[in-house]
Amino acid sequence: MSRIVIFGAGGRVGRAAVAEAVRRGHTVTAVVRDPGKYRDLGASEAVTVVRGDATDAGSVATAAAGHDAAVNASVRLDLPAEEYFTATARALVEGLGRAGVGRLLVLGIATTLEVSPGVRVMDDPGFPEEYRVFSRGHVAEFEFLRTAATALDWLMVVPPMDLTAEAEATGHYRDAVGAVVGQGRISHADLAVALLDEIETPRHHGVQWAVSH
Repeated sequence: MSRIVIFGAGGRVGRAAVAEAVRRGHTVTAVVRDPGKYRDLGASEAVTVVRGDATDAGSVATAAAGHDAAVNASVRLDLPAEEYFTATARALVEGLGRAGVGRLLVLGIATTLEVSPGVRVMDDPGFPEEYRVFSRGHVAEFEFLRTAATALDWLMVVPPMDLTAEAEATGHYRDAVGAVVGQGRISHADLAVALLDEIETPRHHGVQWAVSH
């Protein structure tokens, strides 16, 4: 059994990751900005809901102390994407280092994956500029993690474009490193299965790991 800290636990992916971790017998610290809004997250005795800020290294260190692995499923749409995702990457590297947590999984976005060697989804001339701006946030996050002087064992887990609660929960997924894979659709539940698989048995390190049905 592991102790897992999940930042952004109140979102759809965060909730799915909490549920899958509990189903497998792990204990979870669910980090949210306002615990009062997410009291239902603490319905299981295996889950503790706490206030935290993934952009603040001190807050990360406090929430993560005593844990074996961390997941960052947080997002802020009221801040520029590059600013937010770079800030979280920096705070997580520093904060988890202070807390002694060795494994980090962060969520990426499918638009940064390659459709052919050296060509990403977001590089298409017809790709909407507003989505390209958001995608650059994850590119900046990945580059920060890739070049950070840290012993942290990190992985960017990238769901397909169609990430939905309406997709069938199969308990299975297809995967690839750095490239678009599969049908381009996955359920939140199956994305959570992939996250927990990589926590329990780490197989991928320091890459964009794409998962899909």
